[in-house]
Amino acid sequence: MLGDGFACIDLDHCLVDGVPTEAAKVFLEQYPRHHVEVSPSGDGLHIWGTAEPGPGRKVTQPDGLHVERYSHARYITVTGQVFQRGQLLPL
Repeated sequence: MLGDGFACIDLDHCLVDGVPTEAAKVFLEQYPRHHVEVSPSGDGLHIWGTAEPGPGRKVTQPDGLHVERYSHARYITVTGQVFQRGQLLPL
């Protein structure tokens, strides 16, 4: 369960045949050194990092990318399917 400083950004339905959509590519540019995994569905990504505990947020960006941010009292699956090897840095 997220908390104790651990946080995750969940990008839904942003991979097509394992390749990020253009919107996801642009979003990921903000996190070049973060650890990123493929989500259990196989078509999403989890960006792992640190953040102060706070309420979760779900937004759909103007480019259509679905972004969820969680840092407290939320279960997120760690898949071990690395998309981008990196560190747990501030989100």
